[in-house]
Amino acid sequence: MPPAKRATATLPLRKTPQPKRVSPAVIDLGVLNEHLGYFVRRFQVAIFQDFIRRLSRIDISPAQFSVLVIIGANEGLSQSELGSTLGIERARLVRMLHLLDKRGLTERLPSSADGRRHALRLTRAGQTTLKQAKALAAQHEASLLPKLGPERYRQMLDALRAVS
Repeated sequence: MPPAKRATATLPLRKTPQPKRVSPAVIDLGVLNEHLGYFVRRFQVAIFQDFIRRLSRIDISPAQFSVLVIIGANEGLSQSELGSTLGIERARLVRMLHLLDKRGLTERLPSSADGRRHALRLTRAGQTTLKQAKALAAQHEASLLPKLGPERYRQMLDALRAVS
C-alpha cells in the first residue's frame, strides 16, 4: 500500500513591496544643475572608469601612470618635485614609489647635487611599461573625441589647463 499523503496547507505568496523607481530624467538636480564642480566630477568619474579599465591590462593605476610619465619626461627629478608637480601627498608618493621600485619600474638614486635627495628615473622595464601605458592612454583619449567632438574636446582641455 502506498503511504498516505499528508494534507499540507498552501499559503498564498506575499509580495514584498518594491520601491517605486523614478526615472533619472525626472529627478530635479536643484542647485547642482548650476554647479560646475558637480558636472566636472561626474565627467571625471566617467572618464576615469574607462581609463582605469584600460590601464588595468598592464596593472597600472592612473596615479602610477602620471608618476611614470613625469619621471620619464624629467629623469633625475626629486621626490618632492614630483609630489608637488602632481599634487600627491608625500607619504602616499613614497608608498607608490616603493611599489614601483619593487616592480622594477623605477629607481631612486642618490642625487649628485644633494646627498639627502633622490634622483628618480625609469628602469628599462619602466620605459617599456610607460610605452604600453601611453598607447593605452592614447586609445582612451581617442575614445573621448566622438563623445565630445574635436572642437569641444580642445576647448575643455584648454580651459582646464588654464585653471590648473
